[in-house]
Amino acid sequence: MTGYLTTHVLDTARGQPASGIRVELHRVDGGTRTLLAEAITNADGRTDDPVLPSDRFAPGTYELTFFVADYLADGGAETDFLDDVPLRFRMSEADHYHVPLLLSPFGYSTYRGS
Repeated sequence: MTGYLTTHVLDTARGQPASGIRVELHRVDGGTRTLLAEAITNADGRTDDPVLPSDRFAPGTYELTFFVADYLADGGAETDFLDDVPLRFRMSEADHYHVPLLLSPFGYSTYRGS
């Protein structure tokens, strides 16, 4: 099996997928961050393709950044609290990693999904 990474964003305040959110993926090596991919969430709150496809997978530390301020403002939410949401995590073996973001105007959570 080859590893790969997927993500999606769910708006828990509105009970729906969060579309139109820009997502960046960086590889983190010590103090160096290298941009690997950018995507926009679709109507289902997911990226159209894996954020990190299997042909680019390597074990290591990664950071997904979700740029949520514009999405929250478009929904009429107060935006002076959340701006960018960075999630740093490790992928240690070739597997399917799924990192969802559960979002509301005043907080978020994440987990390793399936």
